[in-house]
Amino acid sequence: MFDNYNSILIIGTEKTGGLFDFDGTLPVIALQFVIFMFVLNFILYTPLLDTIDERNIYISKSLSEATRILTKSNELNTKYEKKTSKARKAVALDLLTYQNLYKDILEEKMKSSEVFIDKFLIETTKNFEDNKENILKSFDNEIDSLSNQIMKKIMNS
Repeated sequence: MFDNYNSILIIGTEKTGGLFDFDGTLPVIALQFVIFMFVLNFILYTPLLDTIDERNIYISKSLSEATRILTKSNELNTKYEKKTSKARKAVALDLLTYQNLYKDILEEKMKSSEVFIDKFLIETTKNFEDNKENILKSFDNEIDSLSNQIMKKIMNS
């Protein structure tokens, strides 16, 4: 009697199928997994992917705008470098021209000053020569007069 009971007990507690047991829980777990996957996709992943897409669009717009601005600034930089280079060359040329002009003016003034000084020296020398002769004549007259006076005094004494 107990043998029969033990065999029923063994049969009731013995698991069937071994490692892979395809009873009613496997389809339920599979269904739960699929439902959970759709819920997570709808609640979590879709808004997250939308946010990531919006951010990628914003980043690509910002990069294209930055590239456009950088290109424009490089063009302006090149343009202004050319203008400053031309301006520097023009200033250097003007400076050289003005230096030569002022040098010519200075040489002209020096020549006119030399001519003026030469004329002044010639005139002064001529006046000195004229005065010298007049002074010498006057000295001669005075010497003659003094010598006459000395002679008279010598004769009177």
